[in-house]
Amino acid sequence: MKPAILVLTSTYPRWANDPDPGFVHELCRRLAPDYEVHVLAPHCRGAQRRETMDAVHVHRFRYFLTSGQQLAYDGGMLTKLQLRPWLALLLPLFFCAQLFSAWRLSRRYRVALVHAHWVIPQGLVAWLLGLLRPAPLVVTSHGADVYGLRGGLASYLKGRVYTAASAVTVVSRAMAEAVGAQVAADKLQVAPMGVDLQQRFVASAPLAGREGLVFVGRLVEKKGVDVLLRAYAHLARQRALPGLSIVGDGPLRPELEGMARDLGLAQSVTFAGAVPNAQLPQLLNRHAIAVVPSVVAASGDQEGLGLVTVEAMGCGCAVIASDLPAIRDVVRDGRNGLLFAPADAGALAVAIERLIDDDALRCELARQGGEGARRDFDWSGAARRYRELFATLL
Repeated sequence: MKPAILVLTSTYPRWANDPDPGFVHELCRRLAPDYEVHVLAPHCRGAQRRETMDAVHVHRFRYFLTSGQQLAYDGGMLTKLQLRPWLALLLPLFFCAQLFSAWRLSRRYRVALVHAHWVIPQGLVAWLLGLLRPAPLVVTSHGADVYGLRGGLASYLKGRVYTAASAVTVVSRAMAEAVGAQVAADKLQVAPMGVDLQQRFVASAPLAGREGLVFVGRLVEKKGVDVLLRAYAHLARQRALPGLSIVGDGPLRPELEGMARDLGLAQSVTFAGAVPNAQLPQLLNRHAIAVVPSVVAASGDQEGLGLVTVEAMGCGCAVIASDLPAIRDVVRDGRNGLLFAPADAGALAVAIERLIDDDALRCELARQGGEGARRDFDWSGAARRYRELFATLL
């Protein structure tokens, strides 16, 4: 009989072709051959309360009336709370409902290990659950919980979770440095999520002859799409440019669409909206250059790693990205991509023009990027790291 593990998360596919990030499910389904995997995620309108996805047992907890369950999904909890502070009134209900549901599942399935994605709130729930039903606890931070949640109370709560955890994983070396003062060295591992670089995110179109720039991601402050629009507008005033596709949705979309119109880019910039994950490889293969213009948000939030960079590399795009600490785990300037100073539209414009004018360099960076991504970030290695970690704790 396979040992049961309980995965706590606030982001999980709600239905087939959900455009929200699916990396938690991708890890779970790769662990399912070795473990009986139960996922506890928030419910929302249109999602089933219980279902089995790729041999993963998914349970969704209600925390309010269906129409009012607006804390999770479609941009993430932290972004939603910043834009709509009144949603904080739902936090006690969310927390208690998740804890109660986790306790019931832990009893019912005799859970042998708990894996909490994000230190707050899931890690906090898992810590309290461990007081009721002790089990090894693995906590994984993806970035927003480390960078975006600051202050005395948040630091105290995160410290309690780190102390209770059997192991803490982060998705980049930069994050390991950020939490190193609070987490014992023998508990801390860098273990990024992966990308399917063998079958899905592969270069199916020739590198030479591609045109067009693409951004993929949520339209929130830390993604820096405004920087990209300013850089593109600067170049458009001087020369002909290939089109730019903005792929994704989020609370800043109306503002960014208005900015594009004001800059005279309505005919050359396309806002494609959210695209199902299954369609992303085809979309990326239609473009020559992927731009990752991330910035540090006013709240302090920033990229934990940025898997879209890896996905773009796998599909043969040359990558231009902000020189942020976590992104350096993926992009090495001049070797497998180009880096520019965060929030510097002028520097981004120079990098874009360089790749537009030098097709040989673009193709070489794309080739090196694809090789490095397959070596370092394929799901085969990512899942193996978590499988081995769980085995040491059981």
